[in-house]
Amino acid sequence: MAKTKRYSHIFWDWNGTLLDDLNWSFHVLNTMLRKRKLRTLHDISEYHQVFGFPIIDYYKKVGFDFEKEPYEDLAKEYVELYYKDRTGGSPLAKGAVEVLNLMKANNIKQVVLSASSYDYLMPQINEFNIKHYFDQVLGISNIYAGSKKEIGCNYMNRENIKTAILIGDTTHDYEVAKAMGVDCILIPNGHQSRERLLTCGVPVLNNLSQVAEKILIKLD
Repeated sequence: MAKTKRYSHIFWDWNGTLLDDLNWSFHVLNTMLRKRKLRTLHDISEYHQVFGFPIIDYYKKVGFDFEKEPYEDLAKEYVELYYKDRTGGSPLAKGAVEVLNLMKANNIKQVVLSASSYDYLMPQINEFNIKHYFDQVLGISNIYAGSKKEIGCNYMNRENIKTAILIGDTTHDYEVAKAMGVDCILIPNGHQSRERLLTCGVPVLNNLSQVAEKILIKLD
């Protein structure tokens, strides 16, 4: 039974989707909270409840006081801690290489679309030796986790893309996909829980290995 492509392009979120950095992100956040003698998050479940975009609102939720420290200073500290060794020991998500290889074999163009700074994103991707899977890597131009909606929409218009899908791990990824006018698949192995992702009304899979079933059409 042969397979054919359903989409011309796949937009991949990076953190929490292709990169399994949930535990490292949880550790870095608690390190910052502990340094300020603020209440740390108890476990991943609590982290899942508070994490979201924009990042500035997420920082407020966990207790950072912007009157004492500007958001920009906190963001800089987080980035310095997170990128101490580029990935914090975080691995690629299980099944990532296999699905990237399968999509490439089916001539689907793949694009990384991330709220991470491009200057930090590329060393991570290069460290895993997976740059060759991607036609483009799109990251923001600073460290403050701004909107990737504009980046994605501009790329869609510039490349005149008609059939695409975005794969991510947060409700924000759904919002980005909606703004871009593309389909969306969410995977609850990253920074938000399955319960939060289900509120978006799009397919929520168990893992990356199931992506091919949604992306590729089986032909008799």
